[in-house]
Amino acid sequence: MMTTAPASILVVDDEPDTCANLSDILGDQGYRVDVAYDGPSALELVKSNAYDLALLDLKMPGMDGLELYRRIKKLRSGTVAIIVTAYASSETAKAVFDAGAWQILSKPVEFSRLLALVDEALGQPLVMIVDDDPDLCDTLWDVLREQGFRVCIAHTIAEAEERLIAKSYQVLLIDMKLPTGSGRDVLHLVQQSDPAARTVLITGHRVEMEQSVEQALAEGADAACYKPFDVEHLLRTVKQLAE
Repeated sequence: MMTTAPASILVVDDEPDTCANLSDILGDQGYRVDVAYDGPSALELVKSNAYDLALLDLKMPGMDGLELYRRIKKLRSGTVAIIVTAYASSETAKAVFDAGAWQILSKPVEFSRLLALVDEALGQPLVMIVDDDPDLCDTLWDVLREQGFRVCIAHTIAEAEERLIAKSYQVLLIDMKLPTGSGRDVLHLVQQSDPAARTVLITGHRVEMEQSVEQALAEGADAACYKPFDVEHLLRTVKQLAE
C-alpha cells in the first residue's frame, strides 16, 4: 500500500543564505527540502531523488536555472519548476515558459507568495505517460502541463515500476505496446502498487490490439483512447478520471 510521504522540494541558488532561508521556511511547513549551490550538484541530487518541486535561481555561474531545468526535465519530468530571479522581464518570462518551467518568482522573495505557489503546484494532479515514443511523450507533456497537470514520463515497464514506487499518481496513460511487454503488464503493476490510480489505455493499433484492450478494460482499466488522439476527448477523459 502506498504511504504518503512529505512533498520533496529542491532549492538551488548560489547564495547560501538564500538557500538557508528558503529551506527553513519550507521545512517549517513540513516539506522535505534539499539544497544545492550550483547546477552540477543539483543534478547529482536529482539523479537519486524524485523531487515534486524545484526552486531554481535564474542567474548562477556556469549553468543558469533554465539550462538546469532542461536537464532536470530529462531526468525527472514530473518535477515542477519555479524560476526565482531578480531580473524579471517579458523576455525572461518567454524563456522560462519556453523551457517548460511553471512560474517565475521575483527576488526578493515574498514568502506568502512563495508558499501559495508551492501549495498550488503540489495540488496539481500527477499523471504518468508510459510510452516508448519520445516525441509523443514530449507532445503530451506539453498538452497536459498547459492544463495544470504534473506529468511524469516512463518509456519502459521498468521505468514505470520505478516511478510507481516513488510516487502516487492520479492517472496513467499506458501504451499497449512496449519494448519489453504490454500495457496490461503495466496495468497489473499499477493495480498492485497504486490501486487508487486511474488508467487510460492508448494505442495506434486499434484493430490489432482490440482484444488486448478489451481484456485490459475487463481487468479494471478505466478507459481507452486511440492514436492519433482527439486531444479534446483525451483531456476530458484525463480530467474526469483525475477528479
